[in-house]
Amino acid sequence: MAELATIARPYAEALFQVVKADAAKAAEWLDDLAVVAADPGLLQYAHDPKVTHAQVLDLIAQVGPKSLPAAAVNLLSILVDNGRLAVLPEIAHHFHVLVDAMSGVRQAMVYSAFPIEGAALDDLTKVIEKRFGSKLSVRVALEPELIGGVRVVVGDEVLDTSVKARLEQMKVALTA
Repeated sequence: MAELATIARPYAEALFQVVKADAAKAAEWLDDLAVVAADPGLLQYAHDPKVTHAQVLDLIAQVGPKSLPAAAVNLLSILVDNGRLAVLPEIAHHFHVLVDAMSGVRQAMVYSAFPIEGAALDDLTKVIEKRFGSKLSVRVALEPELIGGVRVVVGDEVLDTSVKARLEQMKVALTA
């Protein structure tokens, strides 16, 4: 979805500049709005030529988070006026990247064959923070085809210690 990222990045950067002092609070309402904007029914309603932009904004105000700040209302107005409401979840993603960069935290995705929770997740987080040399915000996704071990993705770096990767390495070594 490079196309969505290209559209979303300038909106996220502009929003970040506007709310930089209160970026954490903005991230919360932006996530709430992104969930609302991802609804297929809302998007279909927003693209209906018979529906005015004011009606779309009213609907979002009814089903979305209450008491939105001016920056949120302005962002929604711009997105609705430009027919880009569907880009809001991607804007939220890019906004989080900017907030994390400001706070010195990087996103890490851990793929595991089995659930990792509690103390095991804390221990793994410490190990990979040491390996990547920065503070990480870790999310875990299940990927049973890894068989065992984990694959960690931080930015464009990948650390693959899964059984599947080791079997592939052995296969290459044996067939070479």
